[in-house]
Amino acid sequence: MNAPKANPKLRVKTGDIVVVISGKDKGTKGKVQKAFPATGKVVVEGVAVVKRHQKPRGQGMPGGIVSKEAAIPASKVMLICPTCNEPTRIGHTFIEINGKTKKVRVCKRKNCGAQIDQ
Repeated sequence: MNAPKANPKLRVKTGDIVVVISGKDKGTKGKVQKAFPATGKVVVEGVAVVKRHQKPRGQGMPGGIVSKEAAIPASKVMLICPTCNEPTRIGHTFIEINGKTKKVRVCKRKNCGAQIDQ
């Protein structure tokens, strides 16, 4: 059985502030804790919290039921622009820094267009 193709264009990165646009946590804002480009999923702080049963892993470490965030598809989150503080799609542009060209993410909102990457 073939595995699904990976999405190489993950538009959110670790540390970005995002809002969930669909599902049971719709409207929840949070920080991206981890991004998985190979599977196209992200782990967002406070979103998709699941309970897992965990055995004690050593001396002094308690076992029990542990709550943790599960990975959700990156297509279900939308980046919040740090300038206009609104959910936005992401565009790319090239800027010149010390004679080198660098690709940066930009806000696609009509009146904003601010750089997301510094």
